[in-house]
Amino acid sequence: MTIHRGRGIASVNYPTGMNLGGDPSQALIFCQPTGGFSVKLASTDLGQGLKTVIGQIAAETLGVPLDMVVIDTGDTDSAPHCMGTFASRGTHRIGNAVIMAAKEAKKALLEVAAEELEAAPEDLVVADGEVYVKGMPSRKKSVFDVALAAHFKHGKTISGRGIFMKPKSPIDPETGACDPDSTEAHATTVADVEVDDETGEVRVVRLSSAYEVGRQVNPEMVRGQIVGGSVMGMAHALMETVFPYYPSLEHHTGSFSEYIIPTAMDVPEIQSVVLEYPSSNGPYGVKGVGEMTANSPIPAIVNAIYDAVGVWITDLPVTPEKVLRALEQKAAGN
Repeated sequence: MTIHRGRGIASVNYPTGMNLGGDPSQALIFCQPTGGFSVKLASTDLGQGLKTVIGQIAAETLGVPLDMVVIDTGDTDSAPHCMGTFASRGTHRIGNAVIMAAKEAKKALLEVAAEELEAAPEDLVVADGEVYVKGMPSRKKSVFDVALAAHFKHGKTISGRGIFMKPKSPIDPETGACDPDSTEAHATTVADVEVDDETGEVRVVRLSSAYEVGRQVNPEMVRGQIVGGSVMGMAHALMETVFPYYPSLEHHTGSFSEYIIPTAMDVPEIQSVVLEYPSSNGPYGVKGVGEMTANSPIPAIVNAIYDAVGVWITDLPVTPEKVLRALEQKAAGN
């Protein structure tokens, strides 16, 4: 028995959004009499933190604290259309729609504030939940007071509508060329593994990655995506399967109790560096980061296995059985 160490590297570029008839998302924003803003979305937060980052984007655009923004999402009956949560499009598409809606709501807010402060709307600034005259910070009103005045004095709504739609790009029939996405993020992962040539077991020792994600709205959540994605990529590479002998359907998993995923004992050392090169069309320079984090670890691990024992495994997951069979074929000269 020998433990062989190997190192593999893989790089990916990952598209944000798809070429789906425009791939639109919409948003509605309205202000309550209390000065708080509600953002209405049909988009779904799958646990990736969409509600948090969209709240941050809305608050930044409106000029109010984050706790003055409520994100109401996931109801397609009572909210404007969204294509869905896929293709790492959420923050990019929905964020752009929310910025558009927030700007319209902010314009309505400033029109009311202008009457209250006896100033031109273009001379007003909204920051930290207050509206004040440029160069005269003492002449101010809170967003709460402006909202009260709008509802009960001026009879005006403070609301906004937003949509982001990337025009569909037809495919050139001669070349197949088109513009399939809105922006692209990038990643490189270096995987260090140990392979036992007697049992075929593979242990991932370390995953070291660099991610170019555009601008980070919430760095801690980006880090969470990276750690979670790294473990998920490792799981896809080595463990997760429903039909282990596909295309044969025999011996398939019948329940989640039989479905193998990593535990805390399997998590390797994870190192990461985040690079920020803002996108020209993303909200505040955002690109997509979600799915990409699980992609590059997979080929990096497979490449590392080859570096360790000199066999290529061409279908996933790389189980001990597949490694041993490949080593037997290599020994036999096949």
